[in-house]
Amino acid sequence: MSLFFFGDQPLDLSLCHALSRGEVVGTFSDAGRARIQAGADRVADIVASNDVVYGINTGFGFLCNTRIPREDLDLLQLNILKSHSVGVGDPIHPDLVKLMIVLKLQSLSYGYSGIRIHVMERLLAMLNAGLTPYVPAKGSVGASGDLAPLAHLCLPLVGLGAFYDGSGVRPAHEVLDEMGWEPLTLGPKEGLALLNGTQFIAAFAVHNLIRFKSLLDHADIAGAMSLEGILGSASPFDEDLHNLRPYDGTRLVAARIRSLLEGSEMVESHLHCDRVQDPYSFRCMAQVHGASRNAWQHLHELTLVEINSVTDNPVIFADKVISGGNFHGQPLAMALDYCAVAASEIGSISDRRIYQLLDGEPFGLPPSLMKNTGTNSGFMMPQYTSAALVSENKSFCYPASADSIPTSLGQEDHVSMGSISGRKLAMILDNLHQILAIELLCAAQAFDYRRPLKSGPRLDVCHDLIRDVIDHAEEDRIFADDIRAMAGLIERGDLLTS
Repeated sequence: MSLFFFGDQPLDLSLCHALSRGEVVGTFSDAGRARIQAGADRVADIVASNDVVYGINTGFGFLCNTRIPREDLDLLQLNILKSHSVGVGDPIHPDLVKLMIVLKLQSLSYGYSGIRIHVMERLLAMLNAGLTPYVPAKGSVGASGDLAPLAHLCLPLVGLGAFYDGSGVRPAHEVLDEMGWEPLTLGPKEGLALLNGTQFIAAFAVHNLIRFKSLLDHADIAGAMSLEGILGSASPFDEDLHNLRPYDGTRLVAARIRSLLEGSEMVESHLHCDRVQDPYSFRCMAQVHGASRNAWQHLHELTLVEINSVTDNPVIFADKVISGGNFHGQPLAMALDYCAVAASEIGSISDRRIYQLLDGEPFGLPPSLMKNTGTNSGFMMPQYTSAALVSENKSFCYPASADSIPTSLGQEDHVSMGSISGRKLAMILDNLHQILAIELLCAAQAFDYRRPLKSGPRLDVCHDLIRDVIDHAEEDRIFADDIRAMAGLIERGDLLTS
């Protein structure tokens, strides 16, 4: 199994995913240990010198001017974990918790946080043992770090809080006893170093990026299959056209659609119909899907910077200590909100294609995609569900980063709300997943009515994969079962390997 050296190597999406799942094992190099120790030694020198430095021998937030006696410095760090553990709501998924640990380890491993190596080793041991602290989803305002969720993440280090296994909750001290681990005593600066940072926001960014990329790829397949279902034109995806307006996302989608349609008899049949233009939801697929891919790329670029950065405060240099604002979540918050609109739009155009397929008559398809309608409603109701999900997604598109509520008695007077941006995007992606499942169901049904014409080889394989688990329908049934089965195909990524 391959090793990853925290602080020595850059993280990317696939490495984050692999480390969180134990497919790659994280560790510290000798140079990394030396960096971390140097930061801890610098904090020890500050304590010995009696210099006043925020977070080391002062209170936090609006208490920054309150001097803490040396004998209380360890208690100060324990109390910050306790006092900041104010999260509410359901716990986040264990996969996200593990991502938070991965990202926290990377940020602390650069040696600018003043934390000792044995604290880092315990955090790494939790990750490698598959232990996931109980982290409630709500409570971070996305500045001064993701304080509440990171406090819950790190409570088990000192024997407090709980671990969550996806179904049940166990007190942390019981699990530590089973592992033979003593609760840690945190030294000066260490509690603050664990809490300061954007690892909750960044974990959602990584998770959302991975998921959104898969859904964007599925959207291209669904759109291409729907285009085949209406015997639509391939000319709007012509390379020469898109070179005249060369957005990266648009050109990528156009190339993907061309590849999916290559060799299609259905495309050829369009040349013999009298339809001059297809509706926008088909004809402008490259422009709309491509714009959302541009948004994905923007978030991706920013996230790669964020997950390889120091987002602690104060930052401990060899010759100075700087109390700044690297913990502020605004860079990711705005990009996450941008991607929320981008993901919502993919669902919106998908629903329009579903609606067009159901209309049927302009394209030579049976109304509601079923021959014997009247007694049977056909695929009318799945579109109701997609419409409901599209509407719900629109309500999630208000940018959380547009809001700011002062905290800490005005000391922290502008915050990012990036944690909300990340959670909202995750909910939009949940809905988009189901919308695309419905489009693929309808597109496969339309496909059936075009036989014996063949599509391109890749889309024919996708159609076969769908029909392996979902039969063609010529009478009503519980379509929720079909939607669930189709969502499973998307989840597994079967269509992407065709």
